[in-house]
Amino acid sequence: MSNYRRVYIPGGAYFFTVVTHNRRPIFTTDNRVDILRDALRKVKVSHPFDIDAIVVLPEHLHCIWRLPSGDIDFSSRWREIKKAASRQIDPTTNRRNERMVWQRRFWEHAIRNEEDWRKHVDYIHYNPVKHGLAKRPGDWRWSSFKTAVLKGWYDPSWGDAEPANINGMDCE
Repeated sequence: MSNYRRVYIPGGAYFFTVVTHNRRPIFTTDNRVDILRDALRKVKVSHPFDIDAIVVLPEHLHCIWRLPSGDIDFSSRWREIKKAASRQIDPTTNRRNERMVWQRRFWEHAIRNEEDWRKHVDYIHYNPVKHGLAKRPGDWRWSSFKTAVLKGWYDPSWGDAEPANINGMDCE
C-alpha cells in the first residue's frame, strides 16, 4: 500500500487525472462521452462544484474543479461520477462486485496560484494534440477549449505548437 497523501483545501481548485481500467479506450463515441457528461451533471446537482477546464480522451480525462467554499470532498464526487457512468457503460461486475471501467484511484493536484492554474488549463487543452488525436486543440470535440476561446482565455489558433509553459509536463 502506498503512502500517498491527498491534500484537502476547503474551497480549493484541483487538477485531476482519471484513467480507465487498464487504459481501455472507452470514450471513443459521442454516446460514451455523453454518459460521462450526464454523470458529471447528476453529481453536480447533489454535490456542487465548478469545472474550469476538461478534456476527455479515449482512455483518460483531465479536468480542473473548484469546490464550494468550505468543501473538501472531491473523493466522494469522483466515486459517484464513476459509479453513475460505469452502470451505463458496462453492467458486468467482477467477483468484488466492481465494474471494470475505471482505475480504482485518481490523481489530483491542488492548484497553488494563478500561474499553476494557467499551466494546468493549458495542459488540459493541449492534451489531444500531445497524444496525436488532433492537430490543434480546437479540433478535439470532447474538450472545453472552444468554451475557453469564447471566454477570451485563448485565441482560436492557440496550440499550433506545444506551449512553453507545459513543455516536459506529464500528468498522465
